[in-house]
Amino acid sequence: MMTINIDRDQTEVIHGGSAAGMPASDEVMPQEVARRSIPNGSTMIPDRDGLEIGPRRKVHGSTLDDRFNLVGALLAGGALASLLFGWFTPMTGGIGWVVIAFLSFLALYAVLVALRSDGQQVKDKLITVLLCSAGILLFAALVFVVIYTVVRGSSALPHLNFFTQTMKLAGPLDPLDMGGVLHAIVGTLIQISIALAITIPLGITTAVFLNEVGGRFARLVRTVADAMTALPSIVAGLFVYAAVISLITHERSGFAASLAITVMMLPIVIRASDVVLRLVAGNLREASYALGATRWRMVWHVVLPTARSGLVTAVILGTARGIGETSPVLLTSGVTAEMNVNPFSGPMISLPLQVFDFVKSPEPNMVARGFGTAAVLIVLVLALFALARVIGGQGSTQLSGRQQRAAAGASARDIHRIQTKARDIEAARRAAADHTASTSAPTTAETSTLSDTSTDTDTDTSAKGTPS
Repeated sequence: MMTINIDRDQTEVIHGGSAAGMPASDEVMPQEVARRSIPNGSTMIPDRDGLEIGPRRKVHGSTLDDRFNLVGALLAGGALASLLFGWFTPMTGGIGWVVIAFLSFLALYAVLVALRSDGQQVKDKLITVLLCSAGILLFAALVFVVIYTVVRGSSALPHLNFFTQTMKLAGPLDPLDMGGVLHAIVGTLIQISIALAITIPLGITTAVFLNEVGGRFARLVRTVADAMTALPSIVAGLFVYAAVISLITHERSGFAASLAITVMMLPIVIRASDVVLRLVAGNLREASYALGATRWRMVWHVVLPTARSGLVTAVILGTARGIGETSPVLLTSGVTAEMNVNPFSGPMISLPLQVFDFVKSPEPNMVARGFGTAAVLIVLVLALFALARVIGGQGSTQLSGRQQRAAAGASARDIHRIQTKARDIEAARRAAADHTASTSAPTTAETSTLSDTSTDTDTDTSAKGTPS
């Protein structure tokens, strides 16, 4: 045990004694008293000699015992659930079996780990299993949705006309080799492009205002953005319908649908960008100010490039929210079976609305078209996400191959310019030195004339100085 007594002038460090002055056992730590004079208000690191350090716990990787415990608990949990559902109890159902098997697995795994580990390691193992199970569950749900959608739409996807034709000449009873969703694909791209063109500058600018300006109005804006993240999509559609369609355009259009999607995307982009910009280190801002940069120049050249990958993630989250909306688009864009590339005139259908229009039909071919359209929507979303990652997914200090080659070329040109300028300066300096030397050195004739004049002057002086 160690006690540190601090007064105004010195600190006394006592090893082996208690706070009350009771002597400690010699088996724990030998008696040692050391007095060290330290300045008032300073901090001294205690001496760690003699302290027992426990074995290092391995938090990464797995051993043979860990794998044995995991596999054994899985098999035992499944066997116990099978016994309960098949022999000992009247319980039935696949979901119930999975729940009982998982709970049994957790209990048995904890028992197996506790046989050779302490309580802290048991807690770590259980938390690790729970986190991994949650990740596996989410990934399995995503895979199930994708596979189920592709399988149900597999009868419509192989047909090329499904991607190159519209439903203008196809009806519910027509075979799958007639009609397609080209008009819905084009409508989705137009609507989401308009929504992104409005959301990205407005959302990121608002996030910059919240972080760099602040104030009472910024707190109000942040509160409104938080409240709008939970806004029902049907409310956004009704707002655009009442404010734009009923009062201004008097018709459903793709632009009205884009405004409704913007209302859904904007609060998500604002809040996500706000969180990302808060993570930018403050010393970067201070260094910019120290170099004489203005606030907006600092934001443009330092803050935004540093947070570029996070801002791309914020845009991806907003796009994922807006591209799959159906209810606001149903109220604002209308349903059509023809191609319409003018977002300001006439109805313009999107892929989510086309899925809704297909699957509400009782015909199997229309249902297959609906699941095929959903598969196309999934592929389109993945393509947009991949494009966003390629454009802005790299960090501010990471350069692509083309950017690295451009930087190397610029550096080579700078070196050549600097060397050329240095040679020119050296040549000019030498020319100036030669010119100075040539103008300051006297010629041979001038030298002889000066010598004769000097001789005559000396003769006259000596003659005048000789007495008669």
